[in-house]
Amino acid sequence: MLYAIIAEDVPNSLERRMSVRPAHLARLTELQNQGRLLLAGPFPAIDSVDPGPAGFSGSLIVAEFSDLAAAKTWAEAEPFIIAGAFANVTVKPFRKTLP
Repeated sequence: MLYAIIAEDVPNSLERRMSVRPAHLARLTELQNQGRLLLAGPFPAIDSVDPGPAGFSGSLIVAEFSDLAAAKTWAEAEPFIIAGAFANVTVKPFRKTLP
């Protein structure tokens, strides 16, 4: 089943994000290579594709996991959480309707 991992950043998270971004991307690439990643990306803090120093306000990952517990366990190991970039993370079942 698909699960949405919705994260909200702490204020001024950009430096923390950048310090662990390679590890974050490696985990997402692993999901992608396994055919389990539907989409992933950050929420820019301002209305811009490249928010520059304004950074990001959070992230969204939608991926396939065996169950909610597995999705939560995966999310808990997120480098952005470990680095303190995320204030909170919500994991919810997700049902894709379109396209």
